Amino acid sequence: MASSSLSWGLLGIFLVGILSAIARTNGGYVRTPVYRTGPVRYAYATFYGDESASETMGGACGYGNLFSNGYGTATAALSTVLFRNGYACGQCFEIRCVNSKWCYRGSPAITITATNLCPPNWAQASNNGGWCNPPREHFDMAKPAFMRIAQWKAGIVPVSYRRVPCARRGGLRFQFQGNGYWLLVYVMNVAGGGDIESMMVKGSKTGWIRMSHNWGASYQAFSALGGQSLSFKLTSYSNHEAIIAWNVAPSNWHLGLTYRSKVNFH
Repeated sequence: MASSSLSWGLLGIFLVGILSAIARTNGGYVRTPVYRTGPVRYAYATFYGDESASETMGGACGYGNLFSNGYGTATAALSTVLFRNGYACGQCFEIRCVNSKWCYRGSPAITITATNLCPPNWAQASNNGGWCNPPREHFDMAKPAFMRIAQWKAGIVPVSYRRVPCARRGGLRFQFQGNGYWLLVYVMNVAGGGDIESMMVKGSKTGWIRMSHNWGASYQAFSALGGQSLSFKLTSYSNHEAIIAWNVAPSNWHLGLTYRSKVNFH
């Protein structure tokens, strides 16, 4: 009887190990809880640029052309407190205008993506022009996005906001920059929490190499990785979900191009 119990116990441990291995490798994911909507908080919002949103292109996160890269005009620059040295790049926020005569009836919500930094303006008081001065939580929205929640002539309105999961189509996108000995990668189209905490790269001839955070949504590796297919391991800043995107770029990859993976965060 004792021998039978021992056998079943060993079998159970074996099956748990197999299932854990499947969970770790299924689709390149390490299974963790799905990113969930956060609590409601309060801040203020302004806007920059005009209706074309041309002034929002580029930005501190490094997403470049927001139209071709899938972000459009539903974007905002975050104050320093919210920007978190670039780790908030790609995060999604649901924003509503509240408690103002300039709000549209019913306080409609818009979901925006963080794509830029709204820097402090120490020449102005925090409550009179220096809207993005610490410790203020503030959204400087693209004008088309602002016009979805309030009349633009208001200039500034109080808002409620909350973090929400980012809904993205398809897998992660990796845009390559740098040179033969320095690979700089911008990560875009990030679902789930929308953000990246850490990143590693693996060439077909190397082990995993830890990449350092450059700025915004970019990570860098000071290694000669040419002539190798590249895979990436990423961890979410919001909920620490880990994901592996295998063989994202072929061995003949080139700088200046964007490569797509088949996996994304939850």
